[in-house]
Order: sequence, then C-alpha cells, then structure tokens
Amino acid sequence: MHSRDYGRDVLAPSARARPPIPEIELEPDLVVEDATSGFCGAVVASEHGGVTLEDRHGARRLFPLEPGGFLLEGRRVTLVRPRRRAPAAPARTASGSLAVAGHRARVARASRIYVEGLHDATLVERVWGDDLRVEGVVVESLDGIDDLAGVVETFRPGPGRRLGVLVDHLVAGSKESRIAASVTGDHVLVTGHPYIDIWQAVKPASVGIAAWPVVPRGQPWKEGVCRALGVSEPAEMWRRVLAEVNDYGDLEVGLLRAVEHLIDFVTA
Repeated sequence: MHSRDYGRDVLAPSARARPPIPEIELEPDLVVEDATSGFCGAVVASEHGGVTLEDRHGARRLFPLEPGGFLLEGRRVTLVRPRRRAPAAPARTASGSLAVAGHRARVARASRIYVEGLHDATLVERVWGDDLRVEGVVVESLDGIDDLAGVVETFRPGPGRRLGVLVDHLVAGSKESRIAASVTGDHVLVTGHPYIDIWQAVKPASVGIAAWPVVPRGQPWKEGVCRALGVSEPAEMWRRVLAEVNDYGDLEVGLLRAVEHLIDFVTA
C-alpha cells in the first residue's frame, strides 16, 4: 500500500496566510525607507505614481509607489495617494438653519417676540435659541394674552421697533383670534398655532405616546393630560416633554411655521 503525498505541512508557519500589507496615505514629512535600496527619507512630493524622499543630508530620490515597496518603522507598507474625502456637511442649529461658527450674540434689537407663558419661552429657546442670539432677538413671556392690548400700548411699536406675539390655540372664532385681530398692525404681528397648549405642539411620538389625550371641554387641559397619562403633576410632565425635544423634528409644523414667521417679521 502506497502512502499518498499531501505535500507540505499545511500547518507549518511558512504555509499560513500572511497578514495583508497595510496601506499608508502619503503626507508631507512622513519618514519611510525604500525596501529595495534602503534609502530613508521624508516625503517631500508625490505625483504620477511616484514619491520623492529627502534624506537627512538633503539628497532627494524618486521612487515608484509599488505595493509593499516601503518600510515604516521597520514594517513593510504600501504608500498610497490621499483618498478624496467628502466635504463635511455644514453644522445645523436645532431649528435646522446653518450654524454660524464663532459668532458672538448680537446686541439685542428693539424689536421683541412675546409668548404666552414660561413653557412657551423655554421651548422656543430650546429650538431657536442659537438663531435668536445671532439675530439679536429677545423672547419674553406673558401671563396669558387677556391684556394684550395694554401690553402692545406699553411697548409702543413703530419703525425699527416691531412686536411679534405667539399665541396658543389661534383658530377662527376663538377668543385668541379676536384679541389678535384687535392689536395687529403694520408693526405688530400676532400669529400662533392651533394647539390647545404648547405641550401639544410637541409630536406625541417624541414624548413616547401614541397621541395627546383628549380632555373634555371645561376641564383644565394640562391636569387632564396628566391624569390620563398617570403623571402626578404638570411640572413633572413638562420636564418629560422638554427633555424629549432635541430639534425642530420633534415639533409640529404649525408651531414651526408660526415661530419662523415671527422671527422673519421682527428682523425685517
């Protein structure tokens, strides 16, 4: 019986797969050694498939960019030309506008934006804060809009001193719409969103709920929402809502459109 010749030992070190030779991108002053000649120098130029090295005495030699043709710190490497990198996307603010790098906050304009309450002001700052600082627009909160006519009279709007007001639940036939119509003029713009409260302008999915609960008319809306969702008090619910707002994508279009309109108006 003749034994079959299986050739060299497949487990022998020489038969094992060799690790791939790493590729190193060319960069100025990278010090390498030509594997064939032993010439060692720093990269000073590269073109047409070759690289020029300069040794410590100032002598220069051109070498082809061949696979595994160089040694870097004693390890064989393949030098390659730098790969083209896609330009970095411009940074965006939470509102989706282009971020202005290194910009100091502008001195506040005489024009202002008023919102109904502290929650409204906090949410506007959360999403549009960077834009407002660049534009020099201050947002102030009111305690409701029942006395909006008096607020407008005290503000004394005029050329270069515009007033924008953001109103909750601004729908046709509502008390809010009648108040808005009574003060709107050339230098005053009252706009708003259709939601009962600023909470509702945050997308339910962002808060982790299927939909905002329906609260019967005549009942306080925030307290009704808390009862339906099993939250102890409005302050706790508001913290949860605000924590989930990262950028404009977490807000309903109605609020986005209203705030952008106000910013354009007071900065025109």
